[in-house]
Amino acid sequence: MRVLGINALFHDPAAALVIDGHTVAAAEEERFTRRKHGKRPVPFSAWELPEKSASWCLRQAGLRPEDLDAVAYSFSPALARPAGEMGLDDPWDHLRLMYAEQAPRFLRTALPGLDPRKVRFVPHHMAHAASSALAAPDAEPSSVLVLDGRGEATSHLAARRVGDHLEPLHGQRLPHSLGLVYEELTEHLGFLRSSDEYKVMALASYGTPRMLPELRKYVYATGDGGFHATGVPWTEFCGPVRPGEAWSQDHADLAASAQVCLEETLLDLVRWLHGQTGDRVLTMAGGVALNCVANSRIAREGPFDRVWVQPAAGDAGTALGGALYLAAEGGEHTEPMAGADLGRGWSDAELEAWLKTAAVPYERPADVAETVAEALADDAIVAWFQGRAEYGPRALGHRSLLAHPGRSGNLERLNDVKGREQFRPVAPMVLADRAAEIFDGPLPSPYMLFVHDVASEWRERIPAVVHVDGTARIQTVDPATEPLVARMLGCFERLTGLPVVVNTSLNTAGRPMVDDPRDALECFGSAPVDLLAIGPFVVRRGVFFAGGRSEGAAADDGGGR
Repeated sequence: MRVLGINALFHDPAAALVIDGHTVAAAEEERFTRRKHGKRPVPFSAWELPEKSASWCLRQAGLRPEDLDAVAYSFSPALARPAGEMGLDDPWDHLRLMYAEQAPRFLRTALPGLDPRKVRFVPHHMAHAASSALAAPDAEPSSVLVLDGRGEATSHLAARRVGDHLEPLHGQRLPHSLGLVYEELTEHLGFLRSSDEYKVMALASYGTPRMLPELRKYVYATGDGGFHATGVPWTEFCGPVRPGEAWSQDHADLAASAQVCLEETLLDLVRWLHGQTGDRVLTMAGGVALNCVANSRIAREGPFDRVWVQPAAGDAGTALGGALYLAAEGGEHTEPMAGADLGRGWSDAELEAWLKTAAVPYERPADVAETVAEALADDAIVAWFQGRAEYGPRALGHRSLLAHPGRSGNLERLNDVKGREQFRPVAPMVLADRAAEIFDGPLPSPYMLFVHDVASEWRERIPAVVHVDGTARIQTVDPATEPLVARMLGCFERLTGLPVVVNTSLNTAGRPMVDDPRDALECFGSAPVDLLAIGPFVVRRGVFFAGGRSEGAAADDGGGR
C-alpha cells in the first residue's frame, strides 16, 4: 500500500510517504520554499499545500500521483465545530474549515493525475498519535499522549496502541489548551506566536517560579484525564514585552512559573494515563511534546519505564502519522522509524557538481571526519552538511553547525553567527557510550528531546554547552546508525580529550534549516563560518574568499578549482 501523508491546514506543512508500512521519505515544505514554518497559521493560508515536498516524496520513490493508493490529510472537517461554539476568538475559522473540506480538489490540482477520491481525512490528533505510537521502536503495546494548540475540536488525546491500532481514551475539548496557553505567553513575552515557544523554555531557566501559585488557578489537571487551561490574565502578572524592549526579571519569572505549571499538569495527565493502561512505554507527539524540559521531568518522575517522543512532534509530523494511520487501517504492519534523516540527500558526484557550478575552491581530504575534528580542535566553526536532511526541527548531525565545547566564548560566538538572542543555549552531541559519565537523564537520546544534568566535574570542561541551570539538551550518537558523526567525535576526543562537540542547527535566525547544497553555500558565504564540510568535500573560508586553489586539492580528479 502506497500512502502519501499531507499536513497543511495550520502550520508547518509537510509531506511523507509510507510504502508497505515502511517510511520512505518525509520533509517539511519550509526546506524547499525557504519560508520559516512554511506559512503563518492563519485561516487565509489554510489552502496552501506542501506541493514541493509532496512532489519530492513521490520522486524519491519513483512514483506518480496516480500510483498512490491513498492520501492522508491530517484534519477531519466532520469533527470540527464553529470557533464561537468552542470558545475561540477566531472569526475567520470558517474559512479554514472550508479550505479543509476542499482539500481533495486542491490536491488534485497540486498533484496532477491524483484521483481526489483517494484523499482521506484523518483526525488531527489521531495523526499525531500515529506519528508517535506507530513509529516508535518496541512500542507495542504502549500508551500515547498528544498535546498541542488545537485540532478539530480538541487540544489533547490520550490513547493506547494495541497491535497496529490506536484506541482513544480521552480528549480535552477546546477552548482548554495547554498549547494555546503557551502560545499566548510566547506572544506576551515579545516573541512570535506559533513559532518561538522554545525561546520561552530557554528564558524560563533565568527565572524563579514565584508566580506558580497564582498560575495554578488557571492551568491544572482535572483528575479525569483532562485539564483546565484558559483565561490566564497575563498582564496581571507583568506587562507585555513591547517591540524593541528587553525582557526583565519579571518576564523570566513568569516564563519559569508557566514552565513548571505545564510540567505539573503533564505529570498529572501521564499518571492518569498510566492508571488506565498500566503500560511500560509512553510515546508522545504534538507541539507541546517538543518541550524537552517537561519531557525530562515526565521521564524522571512519571510512572512509565520508557518515554519516546516523535522527533517531528509538531504539526509537520502529522503528515507521517496520517500515512501510518491509513497504512495500519489498511491492514499493514507499520515499521518503526529508523531515524529522522528522511529528507533530501545528494550523491558525492552531485555535490561535486554543485561545487564546480558555483566555482567554489574545494578539496577532498582523505577523511572528512578527521579534517573536521582537527578544525574543531583548532576552534573553528564548521558547517556540517551530510546525508539526508532531518525531518523535524532538530539538527541531528546532518545539517549542523559544530564548534569546540571547551571554549566558553563559543556560545556567544555561535549566537552571533546565527543572529539570535544570547540567552539561547546550544546543544552537545556526544558518543553514546560516553554519555552516562557526563550527562544524567534519559539515555539514549538520539533526537535531542530531553534535557540532562551535566556532571559537576564536566561543567568546566564543556562550558559552551552547559545552560545557565546546569543542564544540556543532548544528542547521543551511535556508531551503528551515524558512523560518520561518530568517527568525527572519536577523532575530536583523541585530539582534545572531549567526547562532546557543540551542535546547533545550520541556519541563521528567521530562516529554515539549510536543506540543499545551494542553501549550504549561501549560509557559508554569508555567515562567519570557518569550514564547510559538504559530503566528502571541504571548503575553507580563507580560500573561498581569496578565490584561490585549496591546498591538497587533487589536480588530476577535478578535486578543486
